[in-house]
Amino acid sequence: MSVADRRLRFGGLVALAAVVVIGLGAVASTQFDIALERLITVGFVNRSLEMATPIALAAIGGLYAEKSGVFNIGLEGFMIVGAIAAAGLLYGLGGTSPTQAHVWLAIAGSMAITACLTVAFAALLIRYKADQIVAGLAVWFIGLGFAPFVAAMIWDSRSSPGLASVDDVAVPGLRELPVVGSIVFDQSPLVLLTVVVVAVAWVVLYRTRYGYWIQAAGENPEALDTAGIDVDRVRYATVIFSGAMAGLGGAVLLAHAGNFVGTGDTMTDGRGWIAIVAYLFGNYNPVGAAAAALLFGALDMLNVQFQTVGIEVSSRLVNLLPYVAVLVVLSAWGKTRMPSSVGEPYESED
Repeated sequence: MSVADRRLRFGGLVALAAVVVIGLGAVASTQFDIALERLITVGFVNRSLEMATPIALAAIGGLYAEKSGVFNIGLEGFMIVGAIAAAGLLYGLGGTSPTQAHVWLAIAGSMAITACLTVAFAALLIRYKADQIVAGLAVWFIGLGFAPFVAAMIWDSRSSPGLASVDDVAVPGLRELPVVGSIVFDQSPLVLLTVVVVAVAWVVLYRTRYGYWIQAAGENPEALDTAGIDVDRVRYATVIFSGAMAGLGGAVLLAHAGNFVGTGDTMTDGRGWIAIVAYLFGNYNPVGAAAAALLFGALDMLNVQFQTVGIEVSSRLVNLLPYVAVLVVLSAWGKTRMPSSVGEPYESED
């Protein structure tokens, strides 16, 4: 796929996300006789961006791992670990009244803890050649049981009390600009951080030598090995990175919510699985994955927006919209091409 084709595809994805959300809003507006402006608001856009942030972060990590030839299906589990680690660190640093400095330290610490745990996971997949699907599912099950257990030990409950959430960044003057000011200059810093991460991830993957190594490890590891590059080292780095990004996604989710919820599927509630769908939807491109995450976030927030304006629609039905959108768009938009060597352990001839 040429650069021009990529730009056309991902520009189309962003446009498609907007068309789907506005289209659904228009249908609801006509059906229930409610002005479209009451559905598609600045607050709705901001909430959609916040909802998309943890999904986009986990998706970028997952696509890096898969680009190198390793399918990290454990993103959901690492997100759960990241969320409980951030909650525990936040409570340990500041109790029930932590400061903003404590929030940022907890996010950084959670990312580091998850990265360390991913080292063992990477060794299991790369050195010991464990089945990647089974190992990833094991991480998910461990996260589902471990996080509520830790929460019960700390707070005598599967959920934490209210802790603290990250404060929005407000730029005086610029935030008063119509529409754009409230979205760009009165926003969660974690959303802005995610935008930077997406841009850097794209540049590294498509504009640096290391990015070409990552792609070669997933497409033609023999050629990369012949060129003198250690395939396993490249894969170790991307898998550890994927775990760290999933952990960061879980920590960001915690920082936006302000407390950990360990009931049901925990507060991650399938976002790690959606992250996998997002980078497949985006054809393994960080920009495409972020656009897909934004689409999922917006469709998810439609449920809240419908309730806000008094539209009675089954929440279960609305929650299915992101998955229906993926099936429809992937069928109409084209196939996703997986790297040739995904899931195949590599043994050097040396």
